[in-house]
Amino acid sequence: MESTRQQKISRLLQRELAEIFQREARTLFMGKMISVTVVRVTPDLGLARAYLSIFPSDNVKEVLKEIRIKNPKIRGMLGRKVGKQIRVIPELEFYVDDSLDYIDNIDNLLKS
Repeated sequence: MESTRQQKISRLLQRELAEIFQREARTLFMGKMISVTVVRVTPDLGLARAYLSIFPSDNVKEVLKEIRIKNPKIRGMLGRKVGKQIRVIPELEFYVDDSLDYIDNIDNLLKS
């Protein structure tokens, strides 16, 4: 169960990361549209796990690999945006949120 503080930090990080990905997608991430679906923060606020939805869904592994390589740059951008609100910027981990693909697959199975 997440505390109120964790929930507030999660929402703040999700909003700011989404803005960073929206602004930088063309130059940093091969023109893919990347949306941040969920951010979960550990109880000590030291680690944030961000789940990303990447469109179009071809080459998702390569895009995720590129995001992980550019993690320090993304964390720096995030730190400049939320540095006044959070004392310590959490380490970032990125994962692919494939729930939409799963839902689409279930929908296709139910139609046939």
